Amino acid sequence: MSQIPAELKYVASHEWIRDEGNGVVTVGITDHAQELLGDVVYVELPEVGSNLAEGDGAGVVESVKAASDVYSPLAGEVLEINQALVDAPETANSDPYGAAWFFKLKLNNPADLDTLLDAQAYAAEVGA
Repeated sequence: MSQIPAELKYVASHEWIRDEGNGVVTVGITDHAQELLGDVVYVELPEVGSNLAEGDGAGVVESVKAASDVYSPLAGEVLEINQALVDAPETANSDPYGAAWFFKLKLNNPADLDTLLDAQAYAAEVGA
């Protein structure tokens, strides 16, 4: 059974979003996503400074059995990427909600956070 922390927001494409305040969010992939992928062996992240629209491809996660795109859950500018995750992609399997964050985004419109799924809605989405 996948972990779905109540304090996070989610999108149906299996990214989680943590509100850091001041219009900044941290984005990663959910426990459910890493379970579906299996052993993660490669992560590609967006360029710092790039502007992403909601739903834009923001990276790639590859495992021994599949590859999957990572999407930007909201529109904004990439402030920071997790280089440690690039160097140790297997962290996505062991700590998807902690050390395995993907990137930080400065939102164009912080009110857009209200459009995301809460933990209960995401659990229903994935059948948890």
